[in-house]
Amino acid sequence: MSRQYRLVALPGEGIGPEVVQASLDVLRYLAEAENISIKIDHGLIGEPALDTLGSYFPTQTAQLCQGADGILLGAVTKGGILELRQHFDFFVNLRPVRVFQSLIDRSCLQPDKVNGLDILFVRELVSGIYFGPSGRAEDESGAYGYHTMHYHDWEIRRIAQVALKHAQARQCQLTVAHKENALPHIHWSRIVQEEATSFPNVMVEAMLVDNLAMQLVRNPLAFDVILAGNLFGDILSDIGGALIGSIGLLASASLNADGFGLYEAIHGTAPDIAGKGIANPLGTLGAVALMLQQWGEANAAKKLIEAQEKVLAQGYYTADLKPQSGGILVGTAALTDLLIQAL
Repeated sequence: MSRQYRLVALPGEGIGPEVVQASLDVLRYLAEAENISIKIDHGLIGEPALDTLGSYFPTQTAQLCQGADGILLGAVTKGGILELRQHFDFFVNLRPVRVFQSLIDRSCLQPDKVNGLDILFVRELVSGIYFGPSGRAEDESGAYGYHTMHYHDWEIRRIAQVALKHAQARQCQLTVAHKENALPHIHWSRIVQEEATSFPNVMVEAMLVDNLAMQLVRNPLAFDVILAGNLFGDILSDIGGALIGSIGLLASASLNADGFGLYEAIHGTAPDIAGKGIANPLGTLGAVALMLQQWGEANAAKKLIEAQEKVLAQGYYTADLKPQSGGILVGTAALTDLLIQAL
C-alpha cells in the first residue's frame, strides 16, 4: 500500500509558478516510482490572492493549508509570506548550504575554500524586527518610519533548542550570531549558553554578526551550524548563494513545533526573468527534498538529490550559474526533463 500525503502548492508571483510547476512535475514522477501517493491542491498567495480574493493571505488559503502534510511555496514580492509563517507558527527556518562538487568553480571563492562546504543556518522566523511594532509617524524633526526588534526570551530558547539538536547530530559546533554590543537587551548569547548545558558535547561560540559575515567569506569551512534571529539569518544565509554559485540553488524548510512545514527556495520573485522559461528550479527542488526528509521518505529524497547532482555533473546549467568554461545552457523545462530522465 502506498504512503499517502496531501501537499498544498502556493505558486505565488514572478518565477514562483515556473519553479513550482517544474518541481511538481519531478515530484510526481518520483512519487510514482517510489509508490508514494501525493494529492496536490493549489492555492493563492501574494498579488494573485489579493487580486482574486482581496487579501495577500486569504482565509481560503489558510483553510486549504490546514491539515495538509506540507506547503510548497513559489515566491511573493511583499505580502502574504509573513502572515503565512505567523499563522502556522513556522518558527524554525532551516537553510542548508552545501556545495555541488560539479559547480565548485562557480563559487565566489577558490575551490579549496569551499570544497566539502556544508553549513546549516537555523533562523528564527516568526519574531524579531519583521514582526515588531512598526509604522510611520512625525515629530518636530519631520516624518519618519520605524520597525522594532522584539524577542521574548522563550522565543530564543525554543529556537536554541532546535539549533543545538541539529549541531549535536552534525559536528557538535554551533555559532550564534548576535549584535549585543549595539543591541544589549536581547540576550541571544546568554540564553543559548544556558540551553547548551543540556548539550555538553556541543561547542557554542557567540560571534558578532558583522564579524560572522566576514568570516563566512574568509573561511566558510570553519562553520557547521549557525543560529541567528530573523533579520540576521535572512541576510547571512544569502551569503551561501555566493559561496556555492547561485542563490537559485538554496532551499529552506520552515517548521512549527508539530513538524508541519512550509518548503521553498530562498530566492525572490525575480521579475526580470519571469515568464522567460530560464528560472532555476533547483532551489525549489531542494526544498522538495527537505520535505521528503521531513516526511520520513529518506530514500526518495536521496534519489532526488542524486538526480540533481548527476545532471549538474553532466555539464547542464541554467542562466544564473554562469559557467567559467564549457557546459550546456538549458531552460527550466529542459532541466526538468533532464532530472526526470536521471530519475
